[in-house]
Amino acid sequence: MAGLVLKQLSDFGDFSHGKELTEILSLNNNEQINSVRMSPDGRHIHVVLRKPKVSLVTFDKYERPQLAPNQKKLDLCVNVPIVDIFYLEHHGGSSSGAAVVAVVYESGKVEFWKFQECKSGWHLLQTSQLCNSPRAKVVSVCACSNLIIWCEERPPSESSPVLSATRNKLRYCVCRRDFEVNETAVSLGGVKIALHNNPDFTVVSSGEYVHLLPDLKSKPLLNISKFFLSWSPRYDSFTVSTTCKNTPLKKLSAKESDFMKLVIDCLGYLSPLEPPEICSFSPTACGGLLLLLSTGWLCLLQKDGVLRQVYKLEDNCLVNYNTHTNLGMYEDTLALIMGQNLHLIDLNCGRELEKIVLMSEALLYTNRADMCTPHLLSETGLFVVVSRGTDSRDCSFRIKSPGFSTVESIHPGALLVEAVFEEACKYYQQRSLSSTPLTVDSLKKGGRFQAPISLASILFSYLSAGFKQKGAQLSQNGGGGCITGQDKLMGSLEAELKALVSLEEVKGTLVRGSVKEVEAVCESLVEKEVLRLLSSPELDKEALLYLNSIFSIFPSEGWKAVQSALQLHYNGEGFLSSRAPPDMWKTVLSAGLSSSPVASLSLTNGGPKHNHSLKVDYFTNCKAKSTSSTSSAALPVFELLCRSVFHFQPSWLPRFLELAQKEQGSTGLGLGLAASSWSFSSGRGGDCNESNVPLYKRALCLLSSLNPDRDQQQDLEVELLLVSGRPNAILQALRILMSKKQWYRVTQVAQKCCKQSPLLNKEIFTILLCEVAHHRDLDPYLDLLWTLCPEDFTVTTILNLVLKNLPSPNTPSHSSSFLASSSTSSTPAPFTDPHSTQLTVGLLKPLLRKVLQRETKPSQRYVDILQSPSFPPPALPRQPTEQGGSVTDPSADSDLCNNITPALLAETPEQQTCTQTAIQRQRVALTANTV
Repeated sequence: MAGLVLKQLSDFGDFSHGKELTEILSLNNNEQINSVRMSPDGRHIHVVLRKPKVSLVTFDKYERPQLAPNQKKLDLCVNVPIVDIFYLEHHGGSSSGAAVVAVVYESGKVEFWKFQECKSGWHLLQTSQLCNSPRAKVVSVCACSNLIIWCEERPPSESSPVLSATRNKLRYCVCRRDFEVNETAVSLGGVKIALHNNPDFTVVSSGEYVHLLPDLKSKPLLNISKFFLSWSPRYDSFTVSTTCKNTPLKKLSAKESDFMKLVIDCLGYLSPLEPPEICSFSPTACGGLLLLLSTGWLCLLQKDGVLRQVYKLEDNCLVNYNTHTNLGMYEDTLALIMGQNLHLIDLNCGRELEKIVLMSEALLYTNRADMCTPHLLSETGLFVVVSRGTDSRDCSFRIKSPGFSTVESIHPGALLVEAVFEEACKYYQQRSLSSTPLTVDSLKKGGRFQAPISLASILFSYLSAGFKQKGAQLSQNGGGGCITGQDKLMGSLEAELKALVSLEEVKGTLVRGSVKEVEAVCESLVEKEVLRLLSSPELDKEALLYLNSIFSIFPSEGWKAVQSALQLHYNGEGFLSSRAPPDMWKTVLSAGLSSSPVASLSLTNGGPKHNHSLKVDYFTNCKAKSTSSTSSAALPVFELLCRSVFHFQPSWLPRFLELAQKEQGSTGLGLGLAASSWSFSSGRGGDCNESNVPLYKRALCLLSSLNPDRDQQQDLEVELLLVSGRPNAILQALRILMSKKQWYRVTQVAQKCCKQSPLLNKEIFTILLCEVAHHRDLDPYLDLLWTLCPEDFTVTTILNLVLKNLPSPNTPSHSSSFLASSSTSSTPAPFTDPHSTQLTVGLLKPLLRKVLQRETKPSQRYVDILQSPSFPPPALPRQPTEQGGSVTDPSADSDLCNNITPALLAETPEQQTCTQTAIQRQRVALTANTV
């Protein structure tokens, strides 16, 4: 294939004052020329000069050259340095093609100029002030979508003390303003600060992202120069990256705009590192950034924050600031100018396509009419890279690797043959006892393995047109009996051969297709692979790792594939349904491998009921196991799907757990668990069988490892615990709600869950009654709480619970649950003061009256027997006899209740104080019923 050469497009003769432009560029003096800018349409060249005075000189190319002498030229002579020049997108109607350029000065002033060839050339639209402070100094500026973004220096006020050296370096801030180009003016929005207290940053716009690079010329602090930021105004997020690590250090929301708070976590990690310096950079217009490092590496920072090494210069070629460098990205080709050498590099493989020696230093630019081809500006004119022998009338082309044919020219049979040999290497390596890795060459040598060669020949025959014609003729003539053994073999392998061919077609589509085509193919492949894996009866370790990698590399596509495979449907009213077959749900709900963090836990669900935390009994062990496990450990399918649900639809997670429990019961996977609904059988002695771990605990363990927002995590924990339907989980959800003082939610949960079982009703009421004894937060809900009182609770039981849980007057109050009285009086508690916040008998009066009325009603237990004359009345139960005073007389409690309750319910608050003293004296005689 012919090599690549430069073709001249213009010698500046078609530009106004072209000779002057040639003279300026031929000076080749960086001290005189500050910067050169080219318009996106290639018709305007702006040169900012430093000497003999600061000025802006513009050279224009006219479509009608006869009008050029009468046009107004944009030349500015100013006393304030010009920071930068950039073009604004104009969305007007009739004059949408008119160029609007913004000239930003160091003082913060900005001038908007508009070029109209049919009128008077360049004319000033308006002059505005970017900064709010008149003392601010703009150091860098760019335009991103409809935003003007700049970094400004804000000097300290005269009244403030002298700042330290560190603080003096952090006196900059990054600001933004919306803009809209109209026919006769540019509308600017208000100033918003995106980042403050930051060092001197160079703002670089690339697509919808803005990269903040440290300005090494200003000699920043050592640690600050080791990283850079990427800001997404659309998603309002920051990414912290460094040149010595391929992945971002940190991703976080831009709600916190203080620079030090953003990067304080990364400084300790960066302090021992020595990352290479950024010597040159160029935006890619799609969110990425080309970086030329001092080590000679040319890297591509992708918009997802991954830093990819593309090309390495010669070992003895270390880049410094004195070397003239320039970068540019043109579709799949990178252009690098080092001195007077132009390197053209393939982005996909990092191979140098061509090296062209330039006559003089040049500048790369992108022409909007042909963005796939490198264009250059030098002192002799404008140039474009073309293939040797290209027709001068058609300069646009797609750069190909010289000496190599295109992908279309590669025979697919050769690729399939190599695929067969590679698969054979993997197969024989598994069966081999030698540690020496096998290669394709070693398989081919010596004729030791004939199977790959036979399979290769089958593929060649299958791909040949002769086989297809032969098969068609045989089917038409009915000559099936004459088919040879080779043809029978090929017929039996028809499905596998078609799969290999379709795989190669998919590879070709991914290589040659556009971005949208690649996204569609990836989404389709992920959907098919997820469906195939979930449909398999059992996933081995390799398949589970493969499924984890799919969700890691293609998270959004994996989430869509899950919805399609399980046929999930959300009706918008809190109900999630699935039409997936039971066998697929068995694969989803399987415990996975024993090496997974969840399966390797020893879980306990017993322990005390009141002072017990699920964080203690489960999450501590879970988190420790998850942390100690290697990053390569594969999550089971259920945990993997829960993580995907959490990332894309967090509100679905409780509903997904509810659906999974329903499917677990319907498929017969959870019958053993359903039989023991109160306690987890493996929690007391013995190890936990991984297949018996409840689904809600598996979901909670995953939730704790994801480290979401604390409030969101606790809300989801409560929902998952309630959805589980297990009594211990429900009690734990109540404790979480009570710790957050969400008393309305507590009462609603209690009212709903008390209907499940009498034992759960008893536990919930006991917990809430203890809370009533501790503080007054539940007073507005006492009427609802008294309705939850179990049928077997007596006045004695209630009084014992209350007396046992009353806070001691000498105990300091706890802000979380206790609101003890602040009085220091020596009056016995709990009736120390009329204004005290402790529990009074008056608050318990409705509950005690209700229980007494229920106790005084005739028992309905033996009503049928009493009404029947044919049966004698039942014998009275025997009373236990006292042995050495160890058993309390049961009549003591009855007498106490008979003596206290009728009079107590009619007492005034003043009289209750005396009565309380009597109750305290009788506490020794009361026996607390064990709940």
